[in-house]
Amino acid sequence: MNAVVLDAPGPVDHLHLRRLPVPEPGPGHVRIKVEAFGLNRSELHTRLGLAEGVTFPRVLGIEATGTVDADPDGRLPRGTQVATMMGGMGRTYDGGYAEYTVVPRSQVIPFRSDLPWEILGAVPETLQTAYGSLTTGLDLRPGQTLLIRGGTSALGPAATGLAKQLGATVLATTRSASRLDDLAAHGADHPLVDDGSIADRVRKILPEGVHAALELVGAPTLPDTLSATRVHGTVCFAGMLSNQWTVPDFYPIGYLPNGVRLTGYGGEAADLPAEVLQGHLDRIADGDVTPGPVHVYTLDEIRTAHDDLEQGRRWASSSSGRRREVTAVRRGLGR
Repeated sequence: MNAVVLDAPGPVDHLHLRRLPVPEPGPGHVRIKVEAFGLNRSELHTRLGLAEGVTFPRVLGIEATGTVDADPDGRLPRGTQVATMMGGMGRTYDGGYAEYTVVPRSQVIPFRSDLPWEILGAVPETLQTAYGSLTTGLDLRPGQTLLIRGGTSALGPAATGLAKQLGATVLATTRSASRLDDLAAHGADHPLVDDGSIADRVRKILPEGVHAALELVGAPTLPDTLSATRVHGTVCFAGMLSNQWTVPDFYPIGYLPNGVRLTGYGGEAADLPAEVLQGHLDRIADGDVTPGPVHVYTLDEIRTAHDDLEQGRRWASSSSGRRREVTAVRRGLGR
């Protein structure tokens, strides 16, 4: 099979497309024929040597979408559409940057959909993080207000759609005024341009601050996001668009506003119920929510994909002229 192997941390030329044996699943494991996978900043961190617990050489990829190719225990029929993610994929064992991957059955989520594979491949980990952040991280309730810091990221539209389904009012940010219409199209009630300081504008809309905030940019904007949140409100730290995760010399009493809670969210495949994935895919098919990512790289373009991700060139113009985020990689090779 074709697979992308990282021999050691470093620049994009450390990623190599190679021929490897198709892996064999043991008991309790499933082999998946990978049709597409989403590109994640987690994989960028692994390539740069910032992730812990990784052994090399390694096939990267914390998620994959495709069909069951083999299940030694006979529980999942061959050809079943499935998604898988996390659980050590692409770090402690080989992940989704390949034509086949073997994972524990416990992290396989079946679904049925006629959507294109590039759309299906871009959904699972994004949806898992959005769903877990809003439910476990924030315990968002109907009638509450939510700030999404990084609303035009891959995660932003999914979080906006889920929050609206929960009955929340959504404020969402973008760094570009040209993207405000995109935020509104995804369902944001109050699109905001983020210049690094938005707490005052949030409080002009909601003087007491928001009930909940989803921090997707990272440590640099976290203090301002906390300032936009009301007493007894909650901020969930779930993203790193800034590539900065840590807060130097963190002093909780001086850093956290009085009465504002700070949580984090990572999550695994088990944290995304199959009915949530199926429902989200059905809503995309019905046109009720937009998938966001549409551009596709082939497997042999993985160096370009990683370079685009690292340099922030994650946006490409579609035929309609609208700018969409680049996240999906198909299993095939370029012509």
